[in-house]
Amino acid sequence: MFYLVGLGLFDEKDISLKGLECLKSVDKIYAEFFTSRLFGSSFDAIEELIGKKIEVLVRGEVEEEHKFIEESKTLDVALITGGDPLIATTHSDFLVQCHKMGIDFEVIHGSSILSSAPAISGLQGYKFGKVTTIPFPDYNFYPKSPYEAIEENLKMDLHTLVLLDIQAHKDRYMTVNQGLEYLMNIYDDLDREGLLNWDSLVMGIARVGSCDVVVKAGKISELIDFDFGGPLHCIIVPSKLHIVEAEYLVEIAGANPEILEDV
Repeated sequence: MFYLVGLGLFDEKDISLKGLECLKSVDKIYAEFFTSRLFGSSFDAIEELIGKKIEVLVRGEVEEEHKFIEESKTLDVALITGGDPLIATTHSDFLVQCHKMGIDFEVIHGSSILSSAPAISGLQGYKFGKVTTIPFPDYNFYPKSPYEAIEENLKMDLHTLVLLDIQAHKDRYMTVNQGLEYLMNIYDDLDREGLLNWDSLVMGIARVGSCDVVVKAGKISELIDFDFGGPLHCIIVPSKLHIVEAEYLVEIAGANPEILEDV
């Protein structure tokens, strides 16, 4: 049997009771933390809670070797990951492989940034459009697609959840500040007037699921130097606001009360 178990957002206490029972009962446990990781917990704390040793896999072992699937032919094997395990398409492919090989599988979901960040933002979930991700730029690599996705959502009066690049193998996690700088570099290079600019209202969110979560709203020009603290971070770009959304942004996220005049 193969089990795909999501650990949730922040620390080992986010693991569901169903997930904990599963991990205590299986023969072997593998983990991948390159798509996500629990910043509020140590690896030792997770092992202590489960009461078993966990083998952490590198990216190649997860995406190419798939030894945990082979072993599931004769053993009960679990693969754990941060967040919800089926958010990354890499993991859904494991289930396809199991089905082709006649291996039974079970998915135990965990809380995900895709639902938790929009929820803590105070914005209405059904008004979110396409999710986009800002990558770390590299030589000859600075795609405009994140900015373009935000613009398309704004044209349709839809909010945007902007995920920020994670390179866990390099211990490198993009900040809200770096993400905003990325977007404004694209804006400054446009040969037209962009819908997202230095005066646009945005939200920076850090460490969702922790006791020191930060939810801060303001103009890009105001937030680009704001200290959001440690990872993980994400950005939300609100579109047209309902009065209830605007009041939340003012009272909870510290937005300027002048936004209430526009709803």
